[in-house]
Amino acid sequence: DAAVQLMADTTANLSDGEVVFAIIKHTNPCGIASRPTVKEAWNAALAGDPESAFGGVLVCNEAIDKATAEAINEIFFEVLIAPSFNADALEILQTKKNRILLVQKKGLIAAHQSKSVLNGILTQQNDVGNYTEWKEAGGRETTATEKEDLAFANLVAKHLKSNSIALVKNKQLIGKGCGQTSRIDALRQSIEKAKQFNFDLTGAALASDAFFPFDDCVKIAHAVGITSFIQPGGSIRDKDSIDYCKQNNLAMVITGLRHFKH
Repeated sequence: DAAVQLMADTTANLSDGEVVFAIIKHTNPCGIASRPTVKEAWNAALAGDPESAFGGVLVCNEAIDKATAEAINEIFFEVLIAPSFNADALEILQTKKNRILLVQKKGLIAAHQSKSVLNGILTQQNDVGNYTEWKEAGGRETTATEKEDLAFANLVAKHLKSNSIALVKNKQLIGKGCGQTSRIDALRQSIEKAKQFNFDLTGAALASDAFFPFDDCVKIAHAVGITSFIQPGGSIRDKDSIDYCKQNNLAMVITGLRHFKH
């Protein structure tokens, strides 16, 4: 469910023909990347967190070819979802038992969702879309590359458990923090993940599903080289983080839409 929703949402909000590969673990994306080919997208998604990828659910929005199948076949995974599989790829992937290979037909984005609660069921609207506005609020305008990375990062943060932070560089998830009781802890976790796999955070984009009521997160992120931010806004102290960005020539986008996943 998490894999299908992530890929449907990502595909709907990115350019036509963009190849995206994602690795899901315990319903959180631990690796996701957009690249020109399926094999390159797989390599970049796996590199984001090869440790967590073990035993995960894999999903792609393009057909799985032989070269990608050979690479995927080297790791243990539970499920692989794609719109189609080339015959030679299918032959490789079916050599190991207890794998589930699923063909994704039409992407589904439901208008409502239901969750079990104490002695009942809660039905609520789904979190639809990426942002309701694109308000440039920082010390400078975002570059074309930053815009792409921020939009991509914001989608990833949306599909990570709250509180969540997604760090993206060149449309590759290089660090994430999720399920934390503090947005600062989510940020620290994402930075440590990026450092664990030797990613250079210089020029990286940061997406937060929480607003910044203080300037602490932008200060911590700036110290490790992150230069652009996207967040929902809405705090009575939005000005603190905006002022820090203005003083340090950092880009910040306010979306007006709070993503919150439990």
